[in-house]
Amino acid sequence: MVLNDSEQGSNKKNQRAAARHRRADALRRRALSPVRIIFMILMLPATTAAIAVGVFLRTSEFEGPDALLHLVALAGCQAAEALVPGPYWDGEPGYHARNDTDGDGVACGATAPQFAPPQPAADPQPAAAAPQRQVGTAKFVRP
Repeated sequence: MVLNDSEQGSNKKNQRAAARHRRADALRRRALSPVRIIFMILMLPATTAAIAVGVFLRTSEFEGPDALLHLVALAGCQAAEALVPGPYWDGEPGYHARNDTDGDGVACGATAPQFAPPQPAADPQPAAAAPQRQVGTAKFVRP
């Protein structure tokens, strides 16, 4: 039995359509794979962190390596000194006020202890004055 031209053309179209459907099904199976979905969910925090670090490095007042040191110094003095040994002065990369325990403008550095000057013992303390009014301590009377 010999097929005419119209039957051969429709047969080729059916084969192409079937191949297209097979490719679409395979693509759909890969896209909706549970392993792929779980992997994407697990990678979401890493992707978010990478984007946040990239934005910080680009918008920081410091250049790239200094901005990275400044970001690491937020984790504490031990993490910052693992990259670059301190001390870090106020206004420079790596300085954060929370790492400056004594408030002298030097973070993560060994500083000499500062002693308070001695107070004269002859000055008597003034009598306790009436406490000042503070915001938020008002008492309201019912009308």
